[in-house]
Amino acid sequence: RIHLMAGRVPLGADRAAVAGEMETTFIENLRYAADLLAQEDMMGLVEPINNRITDPRYFLNTPQQAAAILEKVGRPNLKLQLDLFHCQIMDGNLSHNLETYFPLIGHIQIAQVPGRHEPDSPGELNFPYIFKFLESLGYTGYVGCEYAPKGDTLEGLGWLRSYWESRGLQHGGTSK
Repeated sequence: RIHLMAGRVPLGADRAAVAGEMETTFIENLRYAADLLAQEDMMGLVEPINNRITDPRYFLNTPQQAAAILEKVGRPNLKLQLDLFHCQIMDGNLSHNLETYFPLIGHIQIAQVPGRHEPDSPGELNFPYIFKFLESLGYTGYVGCEYAPKGDTLEGLGWLRSYWESRGLQHGGTSK
């Protein structure tokens, strides 16, 4: 799996004025990349990144926009990389979005909103609920942790040990 980035609206350009041309170029580039990736049995991922906080100029901002582009590209080896941090900032309604876009999801990333820290840090998202919801949908892929840990890496993964223990699992993820 490889993240295929959408690019940024040029400095000084009006987003609405260049949106059509940027989408056309992105679709052409995605088709080209998907065909190359298919030769290696690889999957390409497109990730909407919020333009409210993280990158005001990033072209691909919502799962709705990504889904429409993926449909236009029409390649089975291109999927949605849904980062719940960005999705919450742009649209909220995560349960609905996860359910709606589930068939397109190829990878999920997490971070707490608004601080972009560990899932157990104070914030808007209820990760135990989200993880159970993903399981109920049948998600079996990886969940990437894309956050700024408040301490070192091991300390930053303490939430995972606590989550596993709350589910009756050992820290390695195996059943007791």
